Amino acid sequence: MGDINLSVLIASLMVASVPILLAALGEMVTEKAGVLNLGVEGMMIMGAICGFIAAVGTGSPLAGFIAGAAGGAGLSLLFALLTLGFLANQVATGLALTLFGLGLSALMGQGYTGIKPPATVEIDFGTLTDIPFLGRVLFSHDWVVYFSLFMVAAVWWFITRTRAGLVLRAVGESAEAAHALGYKVARIRLAAIAFGGAMAGMGGAYISLIRVPQWTDGITAGAGWIALAIVVFASWRPVRVLVGAYLFGGITVLQLNLQAAGSSIPVEYLSMAPYLVTIVVLVAISAGKGRKTDAPAALGQNFHSVR
Repeated sequence: MGDINLSVLIASLMVASVPILLAALGEMVTEKAGVLNLGVEGMMIMGAICGFIAAVGTGSPLAGFIAGAAGGAGLSLLFALLTLGFLANQVATGLALTLFGLGLSALMGQGYTGIKPPATVEIDFGTLTDIPFLGRVLFSHDWVVYFSLFMVAAVWWFITRTRAGLVLRAVGESAEAAHALGYKVARIRLAAIAFGGAMAGMGGAYISLIRVPQWTDGITAGAGWIALAIVVFASWRPVRVLVGAYLFGGITVLQLNLQAAGSSIPVEYLSMAPYLVTIVVLVAISAGKGRKTDAPAALGQNFHSVR
């Protein structure tokens, strides 16, 4: 542990957490509307390849992130069509969406392996970066890291402080009651699904453009499933989503640093540590009988209005 720089470790975990944080925030909003979309992994990897292709083609990382968000949102609209339009089972459709995204991204990514995307530069904070410890931790990141933190605050404010957020939560608690009050349940859920897809797609683009940065099949490596787990861990609360994402990101970065420092712990155990901790946390939460959460009452339930 003596060879591990704490400021570098914290700064690295902030970067490692961005894809999961963005995807988990988007999924949380989707679930707040009563929709369970298990296709986060598929939307993330579609965002990863769409963003990569756009960034390489235009030479602009910003164009890549926009394309990544569009790719994730586009795939989410397919989910919306099947679940809102044809009332397909949300769980089965979400799983199918992940498989479809993985296959389509592999097809689209042919010929892009080994290519480096244009670099996303860090924001220049001037002399602030020279502050001992805090300079490395807080002022040495690209704009997406700060955007992810902004989105935590923005989603919290939207859900807890706006009328639109109240309506969104009402739809998630009882679609029938919201419909009876005159709210367009399908439109509200469609907007939530599209937002969730865009956030997941942007998270995927971050992996292929900054976190890795390159394109390989299956580049998201289960990040979408971790994002789904973090939503449950966070009890559908934005600030807790941040804590969960940083916890997972911190464990991921720590195990990589331990490997680099020559830890005597076998590499296989270190690699599985982030996922093992996630499972343990979820089991501990599930074991807490009677524990109150903010899970939407109508989560996973389709709604069809009869005119």
